[in-house]
Amino acid sequence: MSSGNSVVGSCTVVIPTYNEENNVVNMAKAIRELYPEFRVMFMDDNSTDRSKQLIDELGDPLTRMVVRKPEERGLAASVFQGILECNTDYFMTVDCDFQHPLSTLKGMYEKMEAGADLVIGTRDDRTAMGFKRWAGSWCFTIFANAFLFWHGKPRSKDNMSGLIAGRTSVFVPVIKDNWNNLEMQGWKVLLDLLRWGPKDLKIDEEHYIFAKREIGESHISGKVVVSTFHQCGAFGRFCAKVYAKIKGLDYPYDQ
Repeated sequence: MSSGNSVVGSCTVVIPTYNEENNVVNMAKAIRELYPEFRVMFMDDNSTDRSKQLIDELGDPLTRMVVRKPEERGLAASVFQGILECNTDYFMTVDCDFQHPLSTLKGMYEKMEAGADLVIGTRDDRTAMGFKRWAGSWCFTIFANAFLFWHGKPRSKDNMSGLIAGRTSVFVPVIKDNWNNLEMQGWKVLLDLLRWGPKDLKIDEEHYIFAKREIGESHISGKVVVSTFHQCGAFGRFCAKVYAKIKGLDYPYDQ
């Protein structure tokens, strides 16, 4: 990760959160212990628990929590804003529930240093997700890759992954130029980065085993399915509407 005590590239780990007081301190301490040079930035969607207080009490100048505006809530919106604000050479995104092994960040960092524009954490074994989530992830990967192929954009074996690293100088302009086209309410940041990013992205992968959530409850719901379909063009929006109708969910994009 570094040569001697010097750091070649600076990195910020962007972590979207909502009511994760049982995880935020442990996550911050774990990252800072493993990677003392990394910055940690929690992007919080107005948690109603003590998350902000607990991070402030750490008194770590390289760890902070950004509380976002209530009207701009959304996991993807949190990540995109975090990328814009990180001000480091690289960004990484991880979940706050320890399902992404932090040991993986070392290999991702090294691949960024070697010249990659984007490093995707690729899950070799997704059984810890449970059968329904595993099947859904597999189906969405096929569906999304077909959409990306149709538009001549790069694809991944796991474009549903939430564990990614990117070159800030490449993706800040992408986010700024396509802000109104990005899916802010969805969970699949990577899909939008691939969709709106350059066609000649230098992409690498870091393989890992997906772990079970240690503490707290998952925030995934049927709305995630709707928003993910919605990202995939006209046919995807059609599928999103059909799924929403079957499940009795609102389709907010008609508003």
